[in-house]
Amino acid sequence: MAGVAGGGGGGGGNDFQWCFSQVKGAIDEDVAEADIISTVEFNYSGDLLATGDKGGRVVIFQREQENKSRPHSRGEYNVYSTFQSHEPEFDYLKSLEIEEKINKIRWLPQQNAAHFLLSTNDKTIKLWKISERDKRAEGYNLKDEDGRLRDPFRITSLRVPILKPMDLMVEASPRRIFANAHTYHINSISVNSDHETYLSADDLRINLWHLEITDRSFNIVDIKPANMEELTEVITAAEFHPHHCNVFVYSSSKGTIRLCDMRSSALCDRHSKFFEEPEDPSSRSFFSEIISSISDVKFSHSGRYMMTRDYLSVKVWDLNMENRPVETYQVHEYLRSKLCSLYENDCIFDKFECCWNGSDR
Repeated sequence: MAGVAGGGGGGGGNDFQWCFSQVKGAIDEDVAEADIISTVEFNYSGDLLATGDKGGRVVIFQREQENKSRPHSRGEYNVYSTFQSHEPEFDYLKSLEIEEKINKIRWLPQQNAAHFLLSTNDKTIKLWKISERDKRAEGYNLKDEDGRLRDPFRITSLRVPILKPMDLMVEASPRRIFANAHTYHINSISVNSDHETYLSADDLRINLWHLEITDRSFNIVDIKPANMEELTEVITAAEFHPHHCNVFVYSSSKGTIRLCDMRSSALCDRHSKFFEEPEDPSSRSFFSEIISSISDVKFSHSGRYMMTRDYLSVKVWDLNMENRPVETYQVHEYLRSKLCSLYENDCIFDKFECCWNGSDR
């Protein structure tokens, strides 16, 4: 992972000075497949950055505090914690190997000194607790300092354990495992604004979970047809509204976005709003349906707008206007003339994400 840090330059207020700040692993070595980053996610404060890779590992980076002797150190992220989130599994009923690759990471809002995050591979979602320990207890009554149990008949006095300082240790412990709810590969997880529930989405279904309950979830969207030959689109991404816990959106491979309200019915098979931009017939080609597939959708922090990402562009939608986006940014327009080559090497099926900055600009 490479990154840059910006600081005010000596000129106008909008000048930036860019500098190299972080690399995950040595850049002169051959990169192993398991080390390739598959997802990244900042926590709410921006001080922690979690990365997931194809080897099932989660590496958390912490932002360095500003140092007067190193004015640009504020933009540097150093390794804070590393742990193995998922292992490769095998589904014996379907004779299917389940990759350990991390598909998504989502942080929960911080409630105390510890941090919590959700990580998922294709089938299983896990809730992790990230906590610090800089003290250890000594002077137990029933065991020695090396952990061995003492003979109760040799205990002649009562000792009060005391806390002694120790080197800082960052621990990652699994708190919940949410499994066996998705037939197809999970592509999205999103934490609700009530901080108690979250959703997970695969190609055909969206499930609603409670963070304290692991053995059941509620299906809130199901687009699987009775006959799979009639399948025309799949779910590509889903996200909760940042303020209204009853509202969520999901996007499809046809380039459409549906906004649903869970107050209307238990199964949100009927959407409240439908966002789609009319296609220009003159620009239609063999690749139109592929490149119009939405790979990511994100609400703005205000909740008024949402941003979608397809293969060539980023679009900003006003929730009050369904017929067209308010802004369109061409990101990879130079690839339009190379779509045939990209189709032949399967690069046309690559998925891209999008993200709002802190000020929704």
